[in-house]
Amino acid sequence: MPPPTAGGHGLRIRNAVAGILVLGVVGLAAAEAAAERVRLRIATAFEPEQIAAAKQAIEAAVPEVEVAWERASTGILTERILSGEGGRPDMAFGLAVTSLLQFEQAGLLDAYTPKGAERLRASFRDPTPPYSWSGMDAFLGVICFNAEVAARDRLSRPNFWRDLLDPRLRGRVTMPDPTRSGTGYMLVAGWLQSMGEEPAWAFMDALHAQVDAYPASGTAPCAEAGAGRKAAGLSFDMRAAAEKGGGAPIDIVVPVDGTGWDQEGLAIFAGTAHPDLARRVADWGVSREANQLYAQTYAVVAYPGVSNPAPIYPPHAEARMIRIDLAWMARHRPRIVAEWRRRYGDKAAP
Repeated sequence: MPPPTAGGHGLRIRNAVAGILVLGVVGLAAAEAAAERVRLRIATAFEPEQIAAAKQAIEAAVPEVEVAWERASTGILTERILSGEGGRPDMAFGLAVTSLLQFEQAGLLDAYTPKGAERLRASFRDPTPPYSWSGMDAFLGVICFNAEVAARDRLSRPNFWRDLLDPRLRGRVTMPDPTRSGTGYMLVAGWLQSMGEEPAWAFMDALHAQVDAYPASGTAPCAEAGAGRKAAGLSFDMRAAAEKGGGAPIDIVVPVDGTGWDQEGLAIFAGTAHPDLARRVADWGVSREANQLYAQTYAVVAYPGVSNPAPIYPPHAEARMIRIDLAWMARHRPRIVAEWRRRYGDKAAP
């Protein structure tokens, strides 16, 4: 084979240089596009596994936006935003509606009706003018009950909330701290509304003796039960479905006497420096496409006809959601969490 000519070698060098220049231009354009994106601070209580997909979907729908999540448990985020600690974010997206109602009552939300919000189920729309929040999905209280532990230790399956008071379950029950967890507060508020205040506090007094600790996270109790470290973990429906779907030997118990629930929703904070972009994110957030994303992790979503629960999800779950007043839950939260902390805070996990 003859050696390459100088001309051929020079052509290859020129082509290589041209390629580098093209890549440089493309990279520069990408960098400039990234620099032009607006960083939108969004408060969320989404589960960690939901974060990446939601960020990708929002940024695809509104390319001018770079999502900067501010994630924490619901109670922690709510107190932080109400106090103004760290400056308020631009939006809430995936935060309990009972928290959004507190913000609305405090005058912290922008009055805006997202385009297409009228298509959502009525219970997922702000009923109080001026419109300032939209629901995304609903979550409800369940008991994650370890069937293997129950069989080994001859424990009865709890079909009613009162069944958790079985003496054989002493120290073997865990539930979220309602002062920090939206799931925990949803459970407590559900008992108060369904049982009445005095009977509900009496129930929680008795339940306190069964509980070894109250973690800050709404997911932790179900994980504890799934791993067999506890017999029963009070959590929310889709965390239970995720644990069971991942192989945890749990029964998902939706108590016969009914269960409390809450919604996650979205809203724009008044005073955001980027109202137009926040409103475009909100428009996408109420769309069918967005609800299809929510339906990947929640059985009950705002957009009609989109819900698609897995076969392991209890078919009677939604029918056992009690009649609940979300505005009451928001209005009375400071009183309820203070009383809960006074009675049971000694077992709150660090």
